[in-house]
Amino acid sequence: MNLEAGTLVTLDVAREVSPYGYFMTDGERDVLLHYTETTTKVAPGDRLEVFLYYDTEDRLAATMHRPMLLLGELALLEVVDLHPRFGAFLEMGIGRNLLLPFKEMPELEELRPQVGDRIYVTMDHDRQGRLVARLAGEEVLMNECFPAPQTWRNQWKNARVYKPLQMGTFVVVDGGVVGFGAIGLIPASERARLLRVGEEVSVRVTYIREDGRINLSMRQPKEKGRDVDAERILEVLRERPNGAMPYSDQTGADVIMTKFGISKSAFKRALGKLMKDGLVYQKENWTCLKQEEN
Repeated sequence: MNLEAGTLVTLDVAREVSPYGYFMTDGERDVLLHYTETTTKVAPGDRLEVFLYYDTEDRLAATMHRPMLLLGELALLEVVDLHPRFGAFLEMGIGRNLLLPFKEMPELEELRPQVGDRIYVTMDHDRQGRLVARLAGEEVLMNECFPAPQTWRNQWKNARVYKPLQMGTFVVVDGGVVGFGAIGLIPASERARLLRVGEEVSVRVTYIREDGRINLSMRQPKEKGRDVDAERILEVLRERPNGAMPYSDQTGADVIMTKFGISKSAFKRALGKLMKDGLVYQKENWTCLKQEEN
C-alpha cells in the first residue's frame, strides 16, 4: 500500500506507545496516531480508517478527524490566517490548516484574499510531498457548475470570486437549491471596484449565453442607477467649497472611476439628469451646483 498524505486509508493499530499514541501500520510502514487525533476508544488490534498528513516535523501522521476535502478534491475553504512570508492558511476541518502559498495568488496585493473570505481550492502536494491548496480554475469548477437558467435574467445573485483579471472578474454564482452554481463574468466596466479572490459580492444577471454562462453587473439598471449616481454626485458637490468640482463630461474615464466608482457613461447620464432637473451647470470643465443648492 502506498501511504500518501491527503488520502483516507484503513490501517491496523500495531501498538500503543505512551505518552505519544498509537502506531498504525499497513504491514510495511508505521505512522503515528497521536492521542489527540483519536475520536473513539482505540486499542491494539483495531482496524481504523484514518486521514494521512504531515505533522509539524514533516513526519507522515494519521488522524481520525475527517477533513473537508481529500487529495485532488474541490472545496470551499475559509481563510483563517495570513502569513507575510508563506501565504493564506485555510480551515480544513481537522484542527490544522491548509496553506495556500503566495505563488498561487494574484501578484497584486489588493486582489489577494483576506481573513474571513472563502476560496474554491483543490488539495495537492508541493515538491516535498506536503499538503497545499491550489486555487481552483475553470476546468475544475466546470465539473460542478450548471448552465444558468433563463429565469435568472435581471435577478440579483450572490457570487464568489475565483479569478480576478484586468478585463473582468470571474465568479461562481451561487446556485442555491438548484445546485453548486454557474460560471459568470463581471466585465471591468460593470465592477464598482477591484474584487479579490474569495470575496463574495452581490451581482445582477445581465445576459445568459447559449452555453449557460452569465454576464453580470454590480450596478443597478441604467434608469435606477442613474438616480443613485446623480445623488452621489450631488453629495460630492455639497461637500466641496463653493459647491463646485473640477469634474465634467470632459473628464477622463479613469479619473471618474477613481473618484466616483462608476463608468464615464454612467457619470454622463447622471450629469445629464442633474442638468435637466436644473440642479447643476457646467462651466469651463467644472460642474457647479445651482445657487439654490449652495
